[in-house]
Amino acid sequence: MTAGRVNPTQRLEDQGITGLGSVAYNLIEPALVQAALDRGEGTLGKGGSFLVTTGQFTGRSPKDKHVVRTPSVEDTIWWDNNRPMTPEAFDRLYDDMIAHMAGRDYFVQDLFGGADADHRLDVRVVTELAWHGLFIRHLLRRPSREELDSFVPEWTIINCPSFKADPERHGCRSDTVITLNFDRKIILIANTEYAGENKKSVFTLLNYILPGKGVMAMHCSANHAIGDPDDSAVFFGLSGTGKTTLSADPSRTLIGDDEHGWSEKGIFNFEGGCYAKTINLSAEAEPEIYATTTKFGTVVENMVFDPETLDLDFEDSSLTENMRCAYPLDFISNASDNGLGGHPKNVILLTCDAYGVLPPIARLTSAQAMYHFLSGFTSKTPGTERGIVEPTPTFSTCFGAPFMPRRPEVYGKLLQAKIAEFGSECWLVNTGWTGGAFGTGKRMPIKATRALLTAALNGSLTKGAFRKDANFGFEVPVSCPGVDDKLLDPRSTWADPAAYDAQAKKLVGMFSENFAQYVPYIDDDVKAAAIG
Repeated sequence: MTAGRVNPTQRLEDQGITGLGSVAYNLIEPALVQAALDRGEGTLGKGGSFLVTTGQFTGRSPKDKHVVRTPSVEDTIWWDNNRPMTPEAFDRLYDDMIAHMAGRDYFVQDLFGGADADHRLDVRVVTELAWHGLFIRHLLRRPSREELDSFVPEWTIINCPSFKADPERHGCRSDTVITLNFDRKIILIANTEYAGENKKSVFTLLNYILPGKGVMAMHCSANHAIGDPDDSAVFFGLSGTGKTTLSADPSRTLIGDDEHGWSEKGIFNFEGGCYAKTINLSAEAEPEIYATTTKFGTVVENMVFDPETLDLDFEDSSLTENMRCAYPLDFISNASDNGLGGHPKNVILLTCDAYGVLPPIARLTSAQAMYHFLSGFTSKTPGTERGIVEPTPTFSTCFGAPFMPRRPEVYGKLLQAKIAEFGSECWLVNTGWTGGAFGTGKRMPIKATRALLTAALNGSLTKGAFRKDANFGFEVPVSCPGVDDKLLDPRSTWADPAAYDAQAKKLVGMFSENFAQYVPYIDDDVKAAAIG
C-alpha cells in the first residue's frame, strides 16, 4: 500500500526496492507524529513535541562508517580517514538489508540538501522509524508540493535500525554500519537509532561533491546582520564548541547552526533545521532554543522527563550527555527565510580547550587560519561519540574529520583561497576552560564570549590594542568592553603561572606533532605560521 505525495515515476519500486509493506511518502509533521505514536516509537510531550530515546546508540559511530572503494573515487578519497568497503561486500549488505525489509512498513522523505538551487543535492531518505522521517524532514530542506511531483532522487539513504550487519559477510567492523557507495549513489545505515547519522551522511556527501565544483563545504554555523545578508559570519567547530549557541544571536539573523557551503555567490545553509544540544539548556541563557522543546513536532532525543507532568530534565544526563532537540529553522524567530548570505566578513574557528591554555579570542592571519583549520584542535565533549565521558583533547582536522571524505588540504586550501579573495577577518575563539585545565579551572563565561564576538563582528575589536601571544604567535586583544582584562591573558588566570607555562609548552608540542602530517602538502606561508 502506498500513501502520501510522490512523483509517480519515482516510487521505491521504480528503484528496484520491492516487497515492502506499506510505504508512506512525504508525510507532513502531524502525520509523522501520529504514525510514530501509533507505532509506540515515543511519547507525545508538552506542546506536541515528540520525546524519544535511541537505546544503545546515543551518539554517532564514526568507527563504523565506510566508503565503498571503487575506481571512480580511488584517487580522491582520504583512505587514512575513511574505512574502505569492497563493492561486493556492499552489494551483499544491500541485498540482505532489502530482504530483511520485506513486508515491513517504511517512511520516505524526498528532500533537498542545500539552500542554493545551483548546488543542492536531491536526497531520498527511507526510514524504518516514523520519527526518523520527522527528524530528517526538519534537518534537510523541504520541497514544495509542486516540486515533489517532479522530484527525482539523486541519492538514496536507507536507514534500518532493526538490521544487524555481519562483519565477515559484509566487510564491516561490527553489526552497526554506515556506508556510502558513490557509484550506486546509495547510503546504508543499520543497527543504530541515533538520528544524527542521517544528517551527517548527507553532510559527508556534500563534503565530497562540492569541493569538486570549487564550493567550500563547512562544518559551521552562520548568521548575518539583520537586514544585511552581506555582513555574514561563519562559526567553525565540532559538537560542543558552541556553534548553535553562539550563532543564535538575537541581534543577528540565523542562517543555520551546523552545515554550510561557500560558493561563488556567498554562503548557503545545507539544512532546513537545527539539532541543538539541550544539556543544561535554560530559558534565561538561550530562550529561543529552550522554547523549541515544547513546540509541536520538535524531536526531543534522549532527555529524561517526568512521566506524569512530561516536564523535561535539562540537567539529568543519565541517558547521555548528548541529549538533543531537532526542529525546523522557522521555530527561531530571527532565522533566515532563504538560508543564504553573502561572503563572510568574519570567519570564526571555535575550540573547546580542556587544557585552559588558549585565550578567549585571538586574531589570525589567513595562513594562521589555515593552520588552525587543518589542526582542528578541540576537546570532544561527553556524549557526542560513544565512549566519551569527560572532555578529551583531540585534533579533528577541518573541525570535522569524521565527515571529510577528501584529504584535509583540499578543504584548507579552498578555505584559505576564499578568505584571501573576499578579505574575511579570522578569529580563534576558545569556549573551553580558563584558570586551569579541566578539573581545576572553569568553563569560559558565555557572557564574555558573546561580548568578544559582538565586538569582533561589529569591527570595534580590531580598533583596539593587541599583543602577540608568546606560545602561538597570533594576536590577542588586551581589552574589550564588558570583559575582564585578566580573562584575555590566560596565564594570569592560573594560580600558578609556572604550571600554565608547562601546560602551554605541552599543548604547543601536541600542535607541532599533529601538524607534521600536513607539512608535505601545504604552502610556505602556512609552514611559516606553524608553531613549535
